[in-house]
Amino acid sequence: MPDIQTLLAESTQQLQNISDSAQLDAEILLSHTLNKAQSHLRAWPEKQLTPEQVALFQSALQQRLQGMPIAYLTGKREFWSRDFITTPDVLIPRPDTETLIEYCLELLAPNSAAHILDLGTGSGAIAITLGAERPNAQVIAVDKSAAALAIAQQNAQLNNVKNVQFTQSNWFEAVPKIHFDVIVSNPPYIAPDDPHLQQGDIRFEPDSALIAPESGLQDIKIIAEHAANYLKQGGYLILEHGYNQQAEVQALLEKYHYTHIHCLSDLSGQPRVSYAQYQG
Repeated sequence: MPDIQTLLAESTQQLQNISDSAQLDAEILLSHTLNKAQSHLRAWPEKQLTPEQVALFQSALQQRLQGMPIAYLTGKREFWSRDFITTPDVLIPRPDTETLIEYCLELLAPNSAAHILDLGTGSGAIAITLGAERPNAQVIAVDKSAAALAIAQQNAQLNNVKNVQFTQSNWFEAVPKIHFDVIVSNPPYIAPDDPHLQQGDIRFEPDSALIAPESGLQDIKIIAEHAANYLKQGGYLILEHGYNQQAEVQALLEKYHYTHIHCLSDLSGQPRVSYAQYQG
């Protein structure tokens, strides 16, 4: 049976053609297979594996070689230093979305008792992170997918966050008739004909959470139009969008009478999060 260092070297070589992080992918898959930290692999490179362990690892490796995202193979992804259960029912949380979190936390004081609405919560990463970081806030997280909401509720329990209420709703349809200080969303914003849909991890992610008609803008348009009815005077709408949609999103916000419209760049320097106030 191979030892850890041999298996890592062989699998890293195999992954070179499909991953920009081949060695890291191999380490994550092997540490997941062994239920050990990655540091264990470096501490015990000559440790031999059992046939069962090798078979489990090879099964995961073959799926990765077919393009299956690491987060779906391990069933988790870290976001804002917390682990989130991640299955093919939900989008994989991404570092770019932390730009949205950062701005929300700038808006809301640590002891804030704000009312926050997260539209299209998916795994719950945004709602749960905001709830954890602002424990006096009241967060409502909605999604039209019952399967996604089940994952989000598990993630709230996993992270011991109790101030998030989960509701099945197609955007605002079942949202309580109250006014929020902040409404956030990472909605579907990829155009149906976008070539990126045939590349990388998103080939395996749910289309309903990725794709929107009208060049990817339909859901953003719905949110911008109706959010005004659910915001307090001076409340904020904060939207993640595509790197090439800043002008269109800001035009929509102007159309629906929002003010103080700005855009934030993601970790790659691309325009990613637009925010605005509604003055009523």
